[in-house]
Amino acid sequence: MLAGVIQPRYLFFLLSLAGMYVLLTMGLNVQWGYAGLINFSVAAFWGIGAYCAALVTASNSPLGLELHPVFGLVAAVVVSALVAVLIGIPTLRLREDYLAIATLGLAEVVRLLILNEEQWTNGSAGVSGIPRLFEGLPFDSVIRNFYVVLGLIVVVYLFLRRVHQSPWGRVLRTIRADEDLAEALGKDTYAFKMQAFVLGSVIMAAAGVFYVHLNLYLGPDDLEPIQTFYVWIAVILGGTGSNRGAMIGGLTVVAILEGTRFLNTAVIPAGVDVAPLRLLFVGLLIILVIRYREEGLLPPQHELVAGGVADEKGGGPDE
Repeated sequence: MLAGVIQPRYLFFLLSLAGMYVLLTMGLNVQWGYAGLINFSVAAFWGIGAYCAALVTASNSPLGLELHPVFGLVAAVVVSALVAVLIGIPTLRLREDYLAIATLGLAEVVRLLILNEEQWTNGSAGVSGIPRLFEGLPFDSVIRNFYVVLGLIVVVYLFLRRVHQSPWGRVLRTIRADEDLAEALGKDTYAFKMQAFVLGSVIMAAAGVFYVHLNLYLGPDDLEPIQTFYVWIAVILGGTGSNRGAMIGGLTVVAILEGTRFLNTAVIPAGVDVAPLRLLFVGLLIILVIRYREEGLLPPQHELVAGGVADEKGGGPDE
């Protein structure tokens, strides 16, 4: 029934959008799931990456550079890492709630700067004229985008899986479980938290880079705070600390947010509009998951700690 409602090209667009949310969820999972860092500025780092790519590559950019998308990616990585370090320096030595407050403020500061600094960002008019990825290839652009984000997900997942099983990953899990224990073992918890915060922020920025070349337009409205909480919902649904869970959570949230657009045409009687209720559906799903699967849809099978493995369920490696 949905086949007549969703055209194939739009379906690939939705799958690409879902892939972007998967990348965002994996980035937040590094910060919160691994190291216990509360980051409420997902939209800010995503927006930093997106605007760096757009301003460096777009034809109507105030900068007038019109460079190759690779330079946009490099700019996004460098700027997002620098901002993460600047935020982390005064906050990561303090209690985690200070980081939460600082990142919540950062999200709004970034959005307002982009909105008001018209000479650099085009303000509310946004940035258009963004080039497509791999224009020389014979495939349709939406199919190219799908394979690009699929490749990004595979690369990031394999990298994070290796990180999760490494001594570095075990220290992060120890910090999340008991930071005092990690310090007693001689670990520089500040340095490890900074590295996790920067790594997660760079992954979020990379997701923003992909988005601008998918959507071909970017405006300040794309940085609304609700985007951050969609990603948090995805992490909670999938299972904190699990990269596979992060992927499931990201796909689930996008399926609900975008799928409700088609329920009116596909299965709901005429005159009943369910699309505005999408947040209600997400909320109900969270309640059900917390009630019946409090660890998430696909939680980690064991907790990695410095010096060894504390097996929780008797399973093999999760990541």
